[in-house]
This record gives sequence, C-alpha cells and structure tokens, in this order.
Amino acid sequence: MSSAYQHKLKLALIGQSIFGQEVYNKLRKEGHKVVGVFTVPDKNGQADPLGKNTLSVQMSKCVIAHSNQKLGSSQLRHQIVGFFQKKGVTFTPCSLLLNCSFFMPRTLIQGDKKAGFTIFWADDGLDTGPILLQRECDVGQNDTVDDLYNRFLFPEGIKAMVEAVHLIADGKAPRIPQPKEGATYEGIQKKENAEISWDQPAAALHNWIRGHDKVPGAWTTINGQVVTFYGSSLLDASVPAGQELTIKGASRPGLVTKNGLVVFGNDGKMVLVRNLQFEDGKMIPASKYFSADETTALELTEEEKKIAEDIRAIWKGILSNVAVIEDSTDFFKSGASSMHVVRMLEEIKQKHSGLQLQNEDVYMATKFADFIQMAVRKLRGEDKEEELVIDYVSKNMNNMTVNMPYQCFINGKFINSDDGKTYDTINPADGSVTSVSSASLADVDKAVAAAKEAFEDGEWGRMNARERGRLMYRLADLMEEHQEELATIESIDSGAVYTLALKTHIGMSVQTFRYFAGWCDKIQASECVKEMINGSASPHFFLVVILLKHVCAIIIPWNYPLMMLAWKSAACLAAGNTLVLKPAQVTPLTSLKFAELSAKAGFPKGVINILPGSGGLVGQHLSEHPDVRKVGFTGSTPTGKQIMKSAAANLKKVSLELGGKSPLIIFSDCELDRAVKMGMGAVYFNKGENCIAAGRLFVEESIHDEFVRKVVEEIKKMKIGDPLDRSTDHGPQNHKAHLEKLLQYCETGVKEGATLVYGGRQVHRPGFFMEPTVFTDVEDHMYIAQEESFGPVMVISKFKNGDIDGVLRRANATEYGLASGVFTKDINKALYISEKLEAGTVFINTYNKTDVAAPFGGFKLSGFGKDLGEEALHEYLRTKAITVEY
Repeated sequence: MSSAYQHKLKLALIGQSIFGQEVYNKLRKEGHKVVGVFTVPDKNGQADPLGKNTLSVQMSKCVIAHSNQKLGSSQLRHQIVGFFQKKGVTFTPCSLLLNCSFFMPRTLIQGDKKAGFTIFWADDGLDTGPILLQRECDVGQNDTVDDLYNRFLFPEGIKAMVEAVHLIADGKAPRIPQPKEGATYEGIQKKENAEISWDQPAAALHNWIRGHDKVPGAWTTINGQVVTFYGSSLLDASVPAGQELTIKGASRPGLVTKNGLVVFGNDGKMVLVRNLQFEDGKMIPASKYFSADETTALELTEEEKKIAEDIRAIWKGILSNVAVIEDSTDFFKSGASSMHVVRMLEEIKQKHSGLQLQNEDVYMATKFADFIQMAVRKLRGEDKEEELVIDYVSKNMNNMTVNMPYQCFINGKFINSDDGKTYDTINPADGSVTSVSSASLADVDKAVAAAKEAFEDGEWGRMNARERGRLMYRLADLMEEHQEELATIESIDSGAVYTLALKTHIGMSVQTFRYFAGWCDKIQASECVKEMINGSASPHFFLVVILLKHVCAIIIPWNYPLMMLAWKSAACLAAGNTLVLKPAQVTPLTSLKFAELSAKAGFPKGVINILPGSGGLVGQHLSEHPDVRKVGFTGSTPTGKQIMKSAAANLKKVSLELGGKSPLIIFSDCELDRAVKMGMGAVYFNKGENCIAAGRLFVEESIHDEFVRKVVEEIKKMKIGDPLDRSTDHGPQNHKAHLEKLLQYCETGVKEGATLVYGGRQVHRPGFFMEPTVFTDVEDHMYIAQEESFGPVMVISKFKNGDIDGVLRRANATEYGLASGVFTKDINKALYISEKLEAGTVFINTYNKTDVAAPFGGFKLSGFGKDLGEEALHEYLRTKAITVEY
C-alpha cells in the first residue's frame, strides 16, 4: 500500500477466489484505487474469480499477475515486487494478510468453543507479523469449517479486511505483538495427515472428522479402499440396529444404519457419519454403503430429457475448457471447484424453480449422468426428505433473537389454518401482540387423520420401543439446547418470571421427557396366569397384553404452557400413541416452538400435531371426534365436565386434572420462618397461577398474628416488574380477563367481611400486574374460602390451638382434592393429618415439590387420572386379556 489521498489508498491485492473478489469490490466501492492484483493462475481453463472480475471491470493501469506458488508464501516477496516494478507500478507491498485457515481446523479438532480470524501486518517476507485486528465467533457442537466459513468467516472477514484498510488509511491501525503460543502451523490440512486414529473417545473422533470437512476430508481404510468421512455428529442414544462394517484400526465394527454409519470411540460412545466418499471421487449416503450399486437407472420422460439438456448447457457454461459434456464428465475433475457449485445450483434453480438442490447433492453425484439421475429422482419426489419450512415471528428481546412459529403444525408441516383466520396472543407485561393461526374444525379433522395414519400405517406404529425412546431423548436434548429461547417465549406469552420459567417451566419439561424416554422399552405384558378353580388348574390360561390407545387428544392450560404439554405428551408418546394437542388460546407459542423441535429431533410426520385456537371450537371437536380414543385435559372443573360429556359420544377414555382449593395447615410447633417462606411460595409461586397453590391457609391461633406480620413484611420486599428482569420476584397475571376476575374476587372477599390486610389492587404500570394480596378473618362460608382464585391471593383462617380434627374437617370441607400441606415438627401429627386429608398430593414441611417420578392427580372435583410417574403411562395404554384353551 502506498500514499493515502484524502484517506484513500492505492492498493495492490494479493488474493484469490470469491473472498478476494468481494474484498476487491468493497475496497473499490469505498473509493480506494486498486493498481495491481496478484492471484493464482487459471486452472483447467478456469480463471480465478478475483482475476476474472478484475479483467471484467477493465480498470486502467491495473496490472494482473499470477504465480504457481502458494499465495502468502514468503518466497513471493521479491517476485511480486519485481514484477510490478517492471510494469511501472510503484507501491509498497501489501501490508495485510488474512489467515483464517491457520487455526480454524485446529480449533474444531481440539473441540474449542470459540473460533475466529486474525488480520496481521505482513512481516518482511509477507508472512504474519504483528496483529492488526481480530474477530471471534461461537462454535457449535457439529459445526464444520464450511459452516463457520459461510456463517462467519466469509461475511465478517470481508468486512474486517475493509475495516483494516480504513484503519491504515486513517493512521489508526494498531500493531499488537503476536503471541508465540499457537503461532505455528503444521499443515494439518494435508490429506496424508488426515487419517483417523481410532483409539480415541467419540468426541475426539467427531472433532477430527468435522475439523477436516470438507477439505481435505478425514479418512480411513475399509475393505482395502480409502474412504473419506463427511457430516459427523455425536450420537447420544442406545446403539441402533444396523449391519456391521469392519474398519481398519477400529477395535469395534461400525454399523451401517438407516441414518448413516455409526462408529465407536474407545469410551463406547458413538459418532454418526452421514456421507462417505470413495477413492474414485464418488460420494454416497453412508446409509447406502451396502446398496450403493443397486440403484436402477431411471428412464427419463421427454420433459425430463429437456431438463437434462438444460443442465448440460449449464455445465458447459461453467466447464468452458471441456469440449463436450459427456455422461462420464466429472464436474470437479474437469476443473470446477467448490465456488462453482453455488453458481451451478443457482442457474438450475433459475431455469427450473421446482428443482431444489443442495451443495451436498453435487458432491454425491459428480459425474453428469449420476447428477441427472439424482436430479430427476428429486424432481419426482423419490427418496425426498422434505425440509421443515417455518415462517417465524422474530423478536429481539432478552439479549437474543427469539424465533417463534405461529402457524398450525399438522402432519409435520407448519401451515395456515384452513380458513386463514388468526388471532392475537398478548404479552401480559407490555400488551404487545403476536398473531397466531386459529385452527378450524377442518384443521382438527386433518390433524386427527394425520395422527391416525402415523399410528396405523406410518413409521411410528412399526418403530422399535428403544428407537422411540431415542427420539424422546433427542427431543429433550434439543429442548435443553433451546432452554433460554423457550424460557423467553414462555415469559412473554404467559408472564412467568424468566428465572422461574428457565428452572421450572422448561427445566421440568426436559426432565419429564427424559424420564418417560426411559420407560419406552420397559412397557411390557405380564406373564401368563393360570386360572385356578376349586384349587385345581383349569385347561385355560390368561395372557395379559398391554396395547396402545391410538390417537390421543391433549388439551392444556395457560399457567405452565410447556410443562403441562410435557407432563401429558411425554407419557402419551412413550406409550407409543400419536397426539393432537391444543394449547390454551392465550399461550400457544411454546407449544409451537416445541413442534419445531420435535420435527428437528426426527419424529415422523403426524405423530405430533399442534392446533392453536379456541377451546370451545377445537377442544370441543377433539373431545367429540370418533377417531380420538383418549383425551387428557388440564384446566378448569366446568370445562372438564363438558369434556366428559363430549367424550361420551364414543366412550373415549378421559383423564382430568382440574381445579383446586388446596388447604395448608400450619401448626404452632412448626419452624415459623420456614412456614412463612414456604407458605408464601405455596400461594405466590408463578404469581399464584398454580393448580396446586394453597387456596386456603389454616394457621393455629397462637401464632396467627405473628405469621401474618411476617408474611406482610416479606411481601413488601418483593420486586414486581418485568418478568425478563433477573431480579423480578412477581410478574404479570396471564391475561387481562384473569386480572379482572382476580380484582372482582378481592372485592367479593371484602364485601363478605374478610379483612384485606395487604394488596387487592392492580399495580399502576403497563401490563396485567396485581399486588400480592393477603386476607385474614376468613370464615368457612365465604366465597373466597370455597372458590379458587388462581392468583396471588393468600386466604388465611384461624383454628383453635390443638384442634386437629376440627381443622381437618374444615380443610376437607371443599369439593376439591388436588393438593394439601401441613407444617409441624410432630411427625405423628403430620402422618395422621396426611392420611386424613382428601387430596392427591400432601406436602409435609414443604410445598410445590413435585417430581417427575411421583404420580400427580386429584380427587373429587379436582379430577381423576394421573400425570407423571409410572401411573401416567396407564392413562395412555389399554389392557387386553387373552384366554387360551390347551
């Protein structure tokens, strides 16, 4: 680089390929003058893009030179300077050198979590001198060099090169001494250095393979032939079924499975390899290793022949050095490189929009005849794995970009509702809206039909139980990987405090799927049982067989949108059923994100279907639908009663988790501070929108006043505000109608004579915020003593000292029986109370401590059936007894 002219430079560029071309274009656009370009020579008649682009611009006084030496080599210094001096160009040799490849492969091979690039000042030999500028990016578990190059190095590298030139032009470019650590480059990207060493853990094998993908390719020897591996990922599942393949140097044979080649590390863990390339350049899906030569050639139609000739012309335009494109012409051996792949595919797409090909397709079929066969098969839809197309609503919040599907999810696709109707779901913290598809009756029929087909005729119905479990484990992993995004969506859709959403809403959902994934291959029939009559065996025996239920409808509430989905769906799927799920109308977003993750996990189409929309329309039709054999519902008691009536149409099985008015009894011999803390959690957890919330506290007379005083003191310390703020204790109520109902509930309590000690009002700020509320002097006949608030309202009643049986009668004097609790140091008293309380769950000296292995469900008007634990599986199974005479 030479003199700056009004902060513009005269430049000579040393570079190649599309990267060099883009840097060249950007610098000229910024007003810098390029007086010389030094690039690689033409290869097989194909000019390098940088040189070709320079010629096409026809710049005056710009000299183009080529070299057979590697660009950046220290031997080039005198050759470059001498050449341009002979041509009359006076300049200082290029001062910038981008060295991405020096450490990118090493980064992946070592499994680093960060990667990046450095722009150096050139030293005397045009090698790397002091550091001028650096950029870094995150590395995903399965990223390859290509992934990082396309996503980060290419676009950001171009920007950084231009920025570096500007810094130099303005005299602001730093010179940072280069550290010695990691400064050497040992040529790890040479083919001879890329052989796989098998005595390593699976993670190291995966890093080695992806670190050499696509160039030069990690290789091994199979059946005396060098085979290169591409597209690896860690496989965290049980060992899949497959055909053994002996690999030289590996202590354990690989397995050719339907998803690819599974290889094993010395730690017993697995790596899945998707593609294999042989010595002749042919690449195949690894799953086709044993059938690679069995494909019968297709006979093309006249229309397909025309497409083939169009593609031949496109190849000819790229391979201008080849006289005639024969069937045997190899795309890459004829001079094309990776940069021509995109051009070829884009030209094909432009000419024939219905033919959508990927870069990988070219590497899998490099000869023209093979490429045409592959293209026609894709055009016909053969062996086609349809991509999941998602039209997101994207929002920047919580220091991330949140991508939310908003359409119905039916038969593996996100689609608009049949009638095109939508509705708005509202963020309760600020009133902002997201438009979501509103499913119609026709959508219900489509979803049920898809679920039925997936069960009866699809892959799911034939799937091995262990494979079913593997998919569920994979889904749990994806949910965990996306937990921050899911928690953010849960927060903006339901008002849940982000930290609680992360730990409970999402955390327990992940745990639930992992728990039931483990059950998949443990559901089995009982042994044969001989019938005994009068002490002697009859000539019969009974075989008890456990069968699947078929299509299940799951209808969930709005307080824990994802967790309620997980509690029911995981058991349903573990039992082998298919499902149609209707999320609450006001909180559909995490369910739709879950649908996306289920597709990415590999669940077959039709197994999981999600229908946002009206409960009265969608939920009602699902409950009545003749092809639905089971309904699982969590919600209000009135709605549960209506579902039972609808389900009577074909006597489908129903499980219901309904309302509650859970009593919490606090005795004077408790640890008072703990009782205050846990009692507040029992009421205000998830801003009171909790099915097992303590709907009424019975506090022994002698500690009543002190208990109330301490509760009010703690409430005053609570921070009410933005649920995405990590310091927030209390977020907004779920939706406006619910907030209005709660305010009316408090007004009723005051009118009936209860004492409003604290709260009872809406918080004066945007959103649906309500103050944590405390009522005392609540009599048994009052409305707030009998009915659930489902909000942050603590209802406290006194009971006489020592009146155990009296308080038990009062606690049980409700039509609900979901949960309950007792605080006392007397274990005998605690066990006596626990036995007598009419509730499906009893907490002793704690509250809200549910576990995925513990059955959960209520009595009386709180419903019947169980979620969680082994018992939940039986809600989604049916038992058949077969009698055999012998």
